[in-house]
Amino acid sequence: MLKLPENFRDYEEARREGFLKVKALKEQGINVVGIFCAYTPMELIYAAGAVPIGLCGTSEEPIPDAEMHLPKNLCPLIKSSYGFAISEKCPYFYFSDMLVGETTCDGKKKMYEILNELKPTHIMHLPQGQDKEHAFDYWKAELLRLKEVLEEKFNVKITDEMLRKAIKERNYERKILLDFYELGKLDPPPISGYEINTVLEALGFQFDRMKQCEFIKERTEELKEKYEKELKGKKTNRPRILITGCPLGGVRDKVIKTIEDSGADVVAFECCSGPREKMDLVDETIDPIDALTEKYLNVSCSVMTPNPRRFKTLDSMMDEYKIDGVIEVILQACHTFNVEAYNVKRFVTEKKEKPYLEIETDYSKLDVGQINTRINAFLEMI
Repeated sequence: MLKLPENFRDYEEARREGFLKVKALKEQGINVVGIFCAYTPMELIYAAGAVPIGLCGTSEEPIPDAEMHLPKNLCPLIKSSYGFAISEKCPYFYFSDMLVGETTCDGKKKMYEILNELKPTHIMHLPQGQDKEHAFDYWKAELLRLKEVLEEKFNVKITDEMLRKAIKERNYERKILLDFYELGKLDPPPISGYEINTVLEALGFQFDRMKQCEFIKERTEELKEKYEKELKGKKTNRPRILITGCPLGGVRDKVIKTIEDSGADVVAFECCSGPREKMDLVDETIDPIDALTEKYLNVSCSVMTPNPRRFKTLDSMMDEYKIDGVIEVILQACHTFNVEAYNVKRFVTEKKEKPYLEIETDYSKLDVGQINTRINAFLEMI
């Protein structure tokens, strides 16, 4: 019988439900793999008969616990993730059979060393860039090693047939989710950016993938119908905003909600919590490991040097979504995004000739007033 944490009854209802849901999954004999990043090849995990679940922390609640072991001036996402782990407040970490991390930043890769003392943690080592011939071979070797680890951990044999099935299902899922994101292309948009971001983050904790896809598909069709019947042809003077940069889960209210409450529409996301990983499908016609290697190597995160794909994506998204201004969100101590923001600002303001605002923040509420003032001034300028 699987045991719940000792302080389970003290948790709020939503967290208790999370524990019970993932406990029920485990009692069905389904293995759980905790993951942290868009670089994690989820198809390999699905092919091993396991379920991948995101463990990135999005709350300041467990950060004091984390700061007993980690430096205070570290990224809030890292501290929140670790704090949830050591405090036993995250049901998905608590019931994970193993974790898969990746070396996207120095803070995370060192944090994984400590997490390994709590749960078996496999670390995938990313190449530093995408445009070198050896980068493909290096990353392919990392995928093959993960495959071996999953096979050994769960006593399974991952065949090419299993991988192709998982690739096909994930590609279908990507198409459904991307179609939902692209509702923001409609003018005026039939859904708020806040709802898009909230709904899609919540789906990461749903275990029935086909049911999840059908829900999003139906919601997308409802909103398209709403647009055709109620909104098409109507003019609006609300600026259309693209958000770029770091994951938004822990700052959704003080950034996305503030933007929309201040009179603009967040219509596009060029960030980890957006369509970045979903734009390119996995090639279903070639060797599955080669196809997964190519797909995940091409994720346009700021950890890659150089990172031309991000600017190519920004270029096309700003045109397709008819963007009036770009707001970049950078989490405290996220050095790669913070440094790359210099080139993003130049690209947006000089090449695209659009206004740009950079917001560096953490998960606390200390800067809510300042952010509100800066966003309102930015929108007035537009």
